[in-house]
Amino acid sequence: MKFDLHVHSDHSKDSKSSHDDIFEVVLKRGLDGLAICDHDTVEGGLVCEKRALELGLDITVIPGVEVTSSKGHILILGIRKNIEPLLSPEETIERARKLGGTVIIPHPFKQSSHGIGNFEGLDIDAVEVFNSRCILNNANLKAKTEAKRLGIPGVGGSDSHVPEMVGQAYTEINASENTLEAVLRAIRKGEVAPAGKNTPLPIILKQMSGSVKQKLKRRLCTLIQI
Repeated sequence: MKFDLHVHSDHSKDSKSSHDDIFEVVLKRGLDGLAICDHDTVEGGLVCEKRALELGLDITVIPGVEVTSSKGHILILGIRKNIEPLLSPEETIERARKLGGTVIIPHPFKQSSHGIGNFEGLDIDAVEVFNSRCILNNANLKAKTEAKRLGIPGVGGSDSHVPEMVGQAYTEINASENTLEAVLRAIRKGEVAPAGKNTPLPIILKQMSGSVKQKLKRRLCTLIQI
């Protein structure tokens, strides 16, 4: 089965992707499911999961979150409560485990995306070794090499912030059935493989442009309030 394990919806401040627009691309690209991992909030994943059921879609939505730890971002899949940001990676992961979360380190060596860097010794289930937003593959290759050295499974994700990016990179998951529990269990067992391709540069530039405009808008609103 094919899952994009790193998708942002409009519940992230730097994304305007509606859930319906995301679903359209998921179905077009033949994905079996996806993980919604908005920044520091599980709300987007929970809403998306509910929306998929309302539409009767034959896909599995994994509710998740991309937590901002004190050293960088950490993906937590399968949880339904928020984790406080800016804790240490160890504290973040400990809280994730108590909530039953599956832990993935995304884009560890991509500094511009708040990669965590060295992940040796952390209690994690997988490492994102193929992030489709890496224009140059150096960060992906370094993540792949380090994950292999440490014997940690590698996964792929688009890190989509606009619908067109969804499914550019994904993870092949050897799960017994397409259910939330079975998919997460397969990830934890390492029954995974990264796949896909890099997002075309024009789409990345579109996403970056949108993020800059949103940041400027938020700053302007703050100045007006002051």
